[in-house]
Amino acid sequence: MKLEPLARSRIAEILLVEDNEDDVFLTREAFDAASLRVNLHHVDNGEKCLQYLRRQGVYAGAPAPDLILLDMHMPVMDGYEVLAEIVKDERLRHFPVVVLTTSYEAADIRKMYDLRCNSYITKPVDFENFVKMIAQIAGYWLTVVVVPDHELGTPGAPDRLA
Repeated sequence: MKLEPLARSRIAEILLVEDNEDDVFLTREAFDAASLRVNLHHVDNGEKCLQYLRRQGVYAGAPAPDLILLDMHMPVMDGYEVLAEIVKDERLRHFPVVVLTTSYEAADIRKMYDLRCNSYITKPVDFENFVKMIAQIAGYWLTVVVVPDHELGTPGAPDRLA
């Protein structure tokens, strides 16, 4: 089976892990404004993120995400803890994770890359630049990058998590 960037084959599934409802609203609006073909799913803390990825409880039927947009500072379980869990779990480590945060702190950036995030991006403060940033993220991850196909049944593919 030949794999292609997602934009050529189907609508992408994106998981937004964000506790700030204003940022969730802005992200949804940014995807709409950029006319991107995505299904944007949302959880508001890291514990729910892991339940979603592992298809546990209310997330048993959740689609596997093609991209995770992860905030760092959240209640219950923060982005550091989530990324550490994703990386050590053989069934989850193939998911691309983009850290999307307000922190410009060198220690935060270093720690997230040490934990193997795929990208670290700081959120612009104005909506116009936020839309541009979302379009760039999606353009790269959905039209340039080839990600693992969840239907291949390979070890670690989300269809084998349940």
